[in-house]
Amino acid sequence: MARSKKKKAKMLISVLPGEQVEVAISQEGILKEYYVEMVHQAKTRGNIYKGRIHNIDPSLQAAFVNYGAERNGFLQIDEVHPEYYMNDWISDKKTKYPPIQKVLKKNQEILVQVVKEPTGNKGAFLSSYLSLPGRTFVLTPGREQCGISRKVEDETERKRLKDIVCNMKVGEGLGVIVRTAGMGKSKTALERDLSFLKRLWKEVRHKGTTLESPVLVYKEADLSARAVRDYLTEDIGEIWVDDKDTANRVSEMAALIFPRRTDIVKVHSDLDVPLWDRFGLRKQIEQIHGREVTLPSGGRLVFDHTEALTAVDINSGKIGGESNFKEMALKINKESAVEIAQQLRLRDIGGQVVIDFIEMKDRKHCGEVEKALRQAFKLDRARTDVGKISRFGLLELVRQRLGSSALAVSTEACCHCAGTGTRRNLEWQAMQALKDIYHLIQRSSKTSETVVYKTSTRLALYLLNDKRARLCDFEHSFGKTIEIVAEDA
Repeated sequence: MARSKKKKAKMLISVLPGEQVEVAISQEGILKEYYVEMVHQAKTRGNIYKGRIHNIDPSLQAAFVNYGAERNGFLQIDEVHPEYYMNDWISDKKTKYPPIQKVLKKNQEILVQVVKEPTGNKGAFLSSYLSLPGRTFVLTPGREQCGISRKVEDETERKRLKDIVCNMKVGEGLGVIVRTAGMGKSKTALERDLSFLKRLWKEVRHKGTTLESPVLVYKEADLSARAVRDYLTEDIGEIWVDDKDTANRVSEMAALIFPRRTDIVKVHSDLDVPLWDRFGLRKQIEQIHGREVTLPSGGRLVFDHTEALTAVDINSGKIGGESNFKEMALKINKESAVEIAQQLRLRDIGGQVVIDFIEMKDRKHCGEVEKALRQAFKLDRARTDVGKISRFGLLELVRQRLGSSALAVSTEACCHCAGTGTRRNLEWQAMQALKDIYHLIQRSSKTSETVVYKTSTRLALYLLNDKRARLCDFEHSFGKTIEIVAEDA
């Protein structure tokens, strides 16, 4: 019996004109990737600026660069290209990089690219090693290199691409890295993309030498354009867009990549059924914002974020009987490994992640779970470094963040719990309120007969109902009238 052919994936682009762009990639109704960008929170990662060094910190071996943003960017010495050194420096075996205070100076102008978005109170992470991404190449000015993406695993294809690129006239002081989209491309197609990137670099360099700092000299494309450039492959069968203008722009880009697939872009024009509902993705997208994820076996994943790391706990649900505990633990852990890799990708969780697996004493079972996790991460565009399960059942991994996650751009800390996820209960709040009222009565003047205490409606009702006797005692003891005023609706 012949195997059923795997259906091609769909790229879905939902647009609120002038406000927001969402991109989802689904395979047979399963959400595989999700990206969101709001216009007022537009990404700066990938943008190139002409900046000016504001100050240099020798203790951090870093410079803070004014590139026009609210906060200065952070530029470490290892991200400073030698062409910006004010003095000649000959590296030796002991020190790879020179002291930053000896090769850079305050108010020095420098071209920098945003490598990592600013977060919280931290400014953006910058680099003077620039890169310009195209469809099949990444151009690297200042680094004469000929590289192939590590995700091109076929050795024959790597050799073919290497031979083509090394025989190209890339240009003095320029290097290239072939992206995965370059696989199978002809020499003509590769040369066309390289010519475009070289023209783009010429324009960036011209702006960098003529405009006054701080100024933006190259802006990365918006999400809809980046999605087509970076994610449109042979595996994508259709692109659905719910905005006509965006669909026209996407069609033009798609035609350059796949000239023969003229009908790949389709417009979703049904006003009664939103795009996400049409393809059954709404519930999956909403789950991205939840703390818990339910597994098919009945287990649950719980995601908790801290400043230093993300912790993922696996709750097994009910595992019946001692005899099948080992097999059930293995099954749930393997299931969790696949889902965790998927959720980290969808949520774009970066940095250190610690997973608390259900305890497995059999090292063979631990190896199976580690293998399942690594296999699942092969689908991830981000770089990952996966460790091993410790004797305590913990596994550490590090994942590269690709951009601002859907969680980061759409959530904020709760005004009541300040982001802790918990808040003081009403009884504790009432005790503090009574203490405040007690001090207010003591401080009130002898002529004042009424003491006013303002609080939330919820706490006001609790005080008037559950603490009425104590309030009456205060009024009787001090001869005052206590008035509880609710401030909110």
